[in-house]
Amino acid sequence: MRHLVIFVKAPRLGAVKTRLGLSIGQAAATRFYRRLSATTINEIAAGPWRTWLAITPDADLHSAFWPRGIPRRRQGPGDLGQRMARPFRELRGPVVLVGSDIPGLRAYHISAAFRALGQAGAVLGPAADGGFYLVGFRKPPRHNPFRGIAWSEPDTLAMTRKALAPLRVALLETLEDVDDAAAFRRAIAGLP
Repeated sequence: MRHLVIFVKAPRLGAVKTRLGLSIGQAAATRFYRRLSATTINEIAAGPWRTWLAITPDADLHSAFWPRGIPRRRQGPGDLGQRMARPFRELRGPVVLVGSDIPGLRAYHISAAFRALGQAGAVLGPAADGGFYLVGFRKPPRHNPFRGIAWSEPDTLAMTRKALAPLRVALLETLEDVDDAAAFRRAIAGLP
């Protein structure tokens, strides 16, 4: 069975899109995240895969904000790399993990990721800022491939690709993350 894991944060003031909040205000950044995460979930959850919402903080697992009908799981303790590694260890079959804050993310990106895993051991969706919005593995990695990765850096993708060696890594289309006012304006124009 193929699994899609969507990483989400409880949409609380000052807890989401904090870098964006520095330029547009925390209230506007929180409203944006609520809208974007709901749009993303609606866009990609239904497909020929089993979708999971991986929620942080764990205490918000049963929040009314999350849509019904999609199984939920806690992200659990640890840094981002430890939390991201968990679903790859716990779920069997190809697993693709995505963030919930990439405006251009569509169901066809998820389909492309699973197709890529037919030939490659891993797949990454590069973000324009040097990170990535999607990561997937055909089989569980033998070790935590995210250990020691510096997040939100211009070379996060490059560090991750190096950590994944010797796996064959497929790359998808580059998409834009929204962490500043200019990217925010572009994203708002394209949201339903």
